Amino acid sequence: MNYYLKKIKKIKHKYGKFNNSELDNVLNVLDSDNNVDYVKKLEKLFCKTLKVKYAIACNSGTSGLHAALAVLNLQRNDEVIVPGLTVVMDAYAALHLGATPIFADVDEETYLITADEIKKKITKRTKAIIVVSLQGLPVNIDPIMKLAKKRNIFVVEDNAQDMLGKYKGRISGTTGDVSIWSFENKKHLSGATEGGIITTNNKKLAERIRKFAGIGYKNMTASGGRTSLAISSIQDPDYERFDTVGLNYRMPQIVAAVCYSQLKNVKKIVKKRIKVANYFSRAIKNSNILIEQKKPKNTKHSHYTFSARLINNKRNMWKDIYRIYKAKTGHGFYSACVCPHLEPAIKMHMKRVGCYNCQKKSTGCYCTNKGLLPVAEKIQKQIMQFKTNYRNLNEARKNAKILKQVLNKIQSK
Repeated sequence: MNYYLKKIKKIKHKYGKFNNSELDNVLNVLDSDNNVDYVKKLEKLFCKTLKVKYAIACNSGTSGLHAALAVLNLQRNDEVIVPGLTVVMDAYAALHLGATPIFADVDEETYLITADEIKKKITKRTKAIIVVSLQGLPVNIDPIMKLAKKRNIFVVEDNAQDMLGKYKGRISGTTGDVSIWSFENKKHLSGATEGGIITTNNKKLAERIRKFAGIGYKNMTASGGRTSLAISSIQDPDYERFDTVGLNYRMPQIVAAVCYSQLKNVKKIVKKRIKVANYFSRAIKNSNILIEQKKPKNTKHSHYTFSARLINNKRNMWKDIYRIYKAKTGHGFYSACVCPHLEPAIKMHMKRVGCYNCQKKSTGCYCTNKGLLPVAEKIQKQIMQFKTNYRNLNEARKNAKILKQVLNKIQSK
């Protein structure tokens, strides 16, 4: 018994990540006498919180991306425009459907894809655009939506790193045709392991997504799981269950139980991340080495990380700063992911299956050549991403202070 009491005390500690009702909810799921449907509760609360019509819980943000694209009737060699600075999963979702990811460059100051760069990449084969609110900064979505609607192109918002960010007063991720969020353990909201959710205001898309992500059960609807049927109907040997070829991307009840509690506390969680980001922002304020990710006036940054970039990266400065920061007991920081078009998996795939976009223009796949996206490739080497998910704000302040000391030391040389 003491073992369990110690575990509970640790989980419920004031600096614990899951110290609200997460444990209680999980116990409810494990209790066979309790019939609480936390997936349904999570979806309902997510709709209310973000002011969207439909939410479909899934087992990861990546599966959410796949499901979102899968219902858009993409044909082999159709094109999906993807930011040149993002995680590789945005391109994976297109590749798994036989489509070709077309990489667009990004803005140097915000790190985000723009309507101007998208316009350069649109062809007659463009069927979808994936936009990413990188590090919690909302995309300038209105010009992109205007461009897409004019050409009848779907827009998928990847909001895995953004929760309750604002764009022109609207919650980020609620403007595109379909949006996805991630509940992977480091994200704003955590499922303790993995998890995700897909949203849309389009009833037809919602029903198709739910069916695809739910193994294709024919009685699934836009707003819920299988409709109520008499048990005698389901047990009938002639009962046909499936009308859609789908995959099992459903969210487990235990994950939903954790996410539901986190969502109830989402404003507090996001507020703390922003507070931590402000510590780091002040630490680099007078620096001539780092410049913060630009926040346009019409946006509210939700700070998945505090992101800044080197004004120059001479003499291997990124690694020097990292080494000194760690030596001073700083927690370290992350680099930006390698641009997806330069990742070995993408390059090998394009080489193996061929690239429709290149077949008419050159031998080999120029879409994965270095130098294709000069801005994205440049700033990817400069970006530093400092964690904001500190639960003990004293630790956050300590690390921001260490960063300031490191920058002062380098500037004095």
